[in-house]
Amino acid sequence: MNQILDFVLHLDAKLVEIVNQFGTLTYLLLFAVIFAETGFVVTPFLPGDSLIFAAGSIARLGAFNIVLLWVVLCAAAILGDSINYAIGHFIGVRLFASNNRVLKKVLKKEYLDRTHAFYEKHGGKTIILARFIPIIRTFAPFVAGVGAMTYSHFIIYNVVGGILWVTLFLSAGYWFGGLPFVQKNFELVVVAIILISVMPMVIEYLRSRRRSEAAAPTEKVEEGA
Repeated sequence: MNQILDFVLHLDAKLVEIVNQFGTLTYLLLFAVIFAETGFVVTPFLPGDSLIFAAGSIARLGAFNIVLLWVVLCAAAILGDSINYAIGHFIGVRLFASNNRVLKKVLKKEYLDRTHAFYEKHGGKTIILARFIPIIRTFAPFVAGVGAMTYSHFIIYNVVGGILWVTLFLSAGYWFGGLPFVQKNFELVVVAIILISVMPMVIEYLRSRRRSEAAAPTEKVEEGA
């Protein structure tokens, strides 16, 4: 069991071995991993950014057809988020409609209304930015489903975000994965990819703090008046 877990968690670093052993079946494996990483709220630990980057670097060597690989990964990312949204919506409707007293105390309708309002206003930006943030990427579509974000809005940003995510990391791997430094220090590159992926969340958090701090003096003045 530990060997299987280690294999899955370090799939990006072992991709060359996998391609040599399984050939074209690797497309299916890549689809399955990206689909699961984005499609199930319980699997945020699976490799995402680093796996796409690694696939792009190997495609540069001719192991993959880069166009087919792009289509497979985009399809996996988009379908994964769609399934995650559907699961969240399915669970959310039943939880909030439950007559269980404990659930009614914990899951108040006002929480659902707030989540819905947030995703209606900021959902597009959230779904796209979440693509580039590990773990958040897995939870955002699920919460969008629970909050009943309008599906016609969700699917547009899901498609845009999925294509942007795959294109960026696949292109980065294709053009830079073959560099000697990257090949010799791939683990460091993976860490760098994760840090870069988290940057949008950090930037958005700092912006929110600045907006809150800027609004605070105005609120105090109004209270004083």
